[in-house]
Amino acid sequence: MGERVTIRDVAARAGVSVATASRVLSGTHATSAGARTKVLRAVKDLDYVINPHARALAGTGRKTVAVLISQVTSPFYAKVAQGVEEESAKRDRLCLVCTTGGDPARELAVVQMMREQAAEAVVLVGGVAEDEEYRARMAQYAQALAAAGSRLVLCGRPTPAPDVPAIVVEYDNEAGAHAVTSHLLGAGHREIVLLGYEPGHTTGEARVAGYLKALADHGLPPSAARLHGTHFSRIAGYEVMRGLLDACDGRPDFTAVVAGDDESAAAAMRALQERGLRVPEDISVVGYNDDPVAAEVTPRLTTVHIPAEELGRTAVRLALDGPPATGPERHVLGTHIVIRESVRPLPRV
Repeated sequence: MGERVTIRDVAARAGVSVATASRVLSGTHATSAGARTKVLRAVKDLDYVINPHARALAGTGRKTVAVLISQVTSPFYAKVAQGVEEESAKRDRLCLVCTTGGDPARELAVVQMMREQAAEAVVLVGGVAEDEEYRARMAQYAQALAAAGSRLVLCGRPTPAPDVPAIVVEYDNEAGAHAVTSHLLGAGHREIVLLGYEPGHTTGEARVAGYLKALADHGLPPSAARLHGTHFSRIAGYEVMRGLLDACDGRPDFTAVVAGDDESAAAAMRALQERGLRVPEDISVVGYNDDPVAAEVTPRLTTVHIPAEELGRTAVRLALDGPPATGPERHVLGTHIVIRESVRPLPRV
């Protein structure tokens, strides 16, 4: 394999100085049309590849924004990443989408790489189990990126300590759960199961808080709360609902279900229908997220709409337009209910 072509080779081939060749390739200084033509022809003839590390060190590389998500198959993560991509493209930035699988070590490796590559912003997306280790990790990320002239944006994650220079962009998770639970209560339901409770997880905890507040606001005692399940997924939603139906021999002692997300809701509906129960005639079901599945199931699912793409766009706007942060900046976007056909009002007694 031959030696790597350098900018000196390009300059020699074009018959210009190394400084002139560098100015042409960086695009940051004016050069004559003749010099530009000769340098670009030499680049093509020699198949020269610009060294991205050298560009980053010189501060002339292509500006980038990175978004880190747990998985690409989740509609929520995909929508946030799409929002980051759209806003980055509008501002002539490249967007790098990285998946971590929820692994803190991989997350750290990607953040370090983005710092080395001089990314302008790193956007971390999704709920977490918030503990001391997590808080220390976010402080480390934010301070390291800030020292390199970059910004850390926590999207849908908890606000860090007061001295951590991060941007927080989130949606009103608790209010969404409160509103959709209140919708069921307003329809006359009092025996309402929350399906998909995930203790310690910030997303799940906020939805539980909204559910509990709605019950209290409608005069129900704490004992009225019925929390079931361990996480959000189709498998969990299906298995937990089957367990509930088995426990009551297929004769539910509840009239409505608040699912932690739309995937869980769709799975719960399937479990109900397999036992001969109709939605909403026998059991009302609501979801959360407004994922595509919500409009595809039968009946179509009443749910909470999250402004996922706007979360991504807002993250980029704040990171690129805002002044350097000395502490956390928190921005909250609203949610709203999308009413479809999966809730039946109960007769007044």
